[in-house]
Amino acid sequence: MSPLDPHPTIASTDPEPASARALPDWIAAGVTFLSSGAVLVLEVVGLRLIAPYVGITLQTSTAIIGFALAAIAIGAWAGGATADRTDPRRLIAPLMVAGGALIVAVLPLVRFAGELLSGAAAGNVLLLAAVAVVVPAALLSAVPPMVVALQLGSLSQTGSVVGRLSGIGTIGGIVATFATGFLLVAVLPSSVILVGTGLLVVLVGVALAVLLRRRTPGVTGRLPVGLLALAVAAPVLAAVAPTPCERETAYHCARVVADPARDTGRVLVLDTLRHSYVDLADPTYLEFEYVQAIASVTDALAPAGEPLSALHLGGGGLTLPRYLADVRPGTVSRVLEVDPGVVAVDEQELGLETSDELEVRVGDARVGLEAEAAGERDLVVGDAFGGLSVPWQLTTVEALRLVDDALAEDGVYAVNLIDHPPLSFVRAELATVQQVFDHVLLLARAPVLSGEAGGNVVAVASQRPLPSAEIAAALAERGLAWQVAEGDELDRFIGDAGVLTDDFAPVDQLLTPYG
Repeated sequence: MSPLDPHPTIASTDPEPASARALPDWIAAGVTFLSSGAVLVLEVVGLRLIAPYVGITLQTSTAIIGFALAAIAIGAWAGGATADRTDPRRLIAPLMVAGGALIVAVLPLVRFAGELLSGAAAGNVLLLAAVAVVVPAALLSAVPPMVVALQLGSLSQTGSVVGRLSGIGTIGGIVATFATGFLLVAVLPSSVILVGTGLLVVLVGVALAVLLRRRTPGVTGRLPVGLLALAVAAPVLAAVAPTPCERETAYHCARVVADPARDTGRVLVLDTLRHSYVDLADPTYLEFEYVQAIASVTDALAPAGEPLSALHLGGGGLTLPRYLADVRPGTVSRVLEVDPGVVAVDEQELGLETSDELEVRVGDARVGLEAEAAGERDLVVGDAFGGLSVPWQLTTVEALRLVDDALAEDGVYAVNLIDHPPLSFVRAELATVQQVFDHVLLLARAPVLSGEAGGNVVAVASQRPLPSAEIAAALAERGLAWQVAEGDELDRFIGDAGVLTDDFAPVDQLLTPYG
């Protein structure tokens, strides 16, 4: 080779021409597209897969994304380094088969591990997220740099080959992300998405192995027979693995559990939490104390039987709208529920019947608030929080101003909040409520007010003075050991907590995970 040669070839001890080693361009592009896309499918579905065990929080999303990125980095680095020492044709097909088989195996692995790692503790979140994504994502991420190594014929082609395949891999990830998030999760269970993706990768890996063996006999490595068997056996293992998910919605694993102590009692369980209780025969039966507390607020708002105009942020089992419809005939309730699957469960298993007086709109409650007519609601109920899963966009000053706009002059906002000591989130939310409303009450058990315990509390707010004595009497009449905190007592409870805004609302960090 002349030192002045402007297009030097890559030095190699392999007598085989570089052009003979390269894959056809369309195959190289397809393998890169598929391997990169499969990793992103795993990332998106992985979050849904672990949610029933550890919930959906910022920490959960962070763990899945972080481990996926770490796996991509490790796989790409290792794949590139290995391609410099070993003929990539020996490894590409086996890596795809292994990666695809392990995507399928993630399903039973997470289900079995989830039984041991249930709960929102940081260790559980990190371990379960690692189980869900790291190994298959790393194996598949090693494929694209090996394809690049095969396609490079000379140094003069480095930029175009690397750039083209990198772009194709990125496009694969983008297509997979949008297709999974917007289409696949809406029509298929997570288990079907994972098994289908994994098996597709395995089949392409097998086909690639056959192609390479025909082109270059003796060069292609053996396929991992054990992992091929795993790809077939994993769906069977997943079928027998324990799962809390009877029905998968857009946001949750949902199931309805009968109350053994009450024939007509039903509990709506979303992921790991008892979210709502509905008595199919008696809508006035309220099992959960916080629902009884909000009902006590409504009892004190207006004379018995007088209809109200109510807006409910979050639906769940629609326990309170049903209660109001029964005890205050003529009440008009609009429910904003983000999860269409939950509404379907309500209709099919919890006896929900919508009407002109009980309307359900599917969509984000913050968006729904912006569409509300001003000054028409006697009552706005906030019940969109579930355990550590908090829609932060409903906690801020800006969101509460929308609530205030929807309320009549003497309207009342009652919101269910959940926290555990040191109650940083509840204190911050109360400080935020005080920024918008002139009058604020906190309904809670004495140990919560003293900071010794956590659980559900109810904040009540209005621009007009609130009937605190009547609310306290209604709580006592229901046999609730809840107290009403206001004035100086409430100010001491809030302390120096900061106000939440759209620009700064670290609610996930304020919430204390369960021990």
